[in-house]
Amino acid sequence: MNNTTTIFDKILSKEIPAEIVFENDTVLAFKDINPQAPIHVLFIPKIRINTINEIKDSQSELVGQLFLAARDYAKELSVAEEGYRVVMNCNEHGQQTVFHIHLHFLAGRQMNWPPG
Repeated sequence: MNNTTTIFDKILSKEIPAEIVFENDTVLAFKDINPQAPIHVLFIPKIRINTINEIKDSQSELVGQLFLAARDYAKELSVAEEGYRVVMNCNEHGQQTVFHIHLHFLAGRQMNWPPG
């Protein structure tokens, strides 16, 4: 798959700035530069996995850490009870544009379906 350096790799290596809102040993979260909701944060693993299709069974705990970080962030922002959306895109038809898996965290407004 695509091993070209991504914007997320550059954020992780501090080559480009990001507004970081959460970080631990395995996960980094930062505000999306093109927000689709009042609160739009991207949670990424600190190791590169290009797409959901490339997640190894041995990485299931790491992927779970993305969701746990999003859960904790929702509680921190006091949006857990009113609700929020988490989304992962995969490949072209799934609208994935950065090939480093990431969890979109959207909150702060009523979400519609289909998204928009």
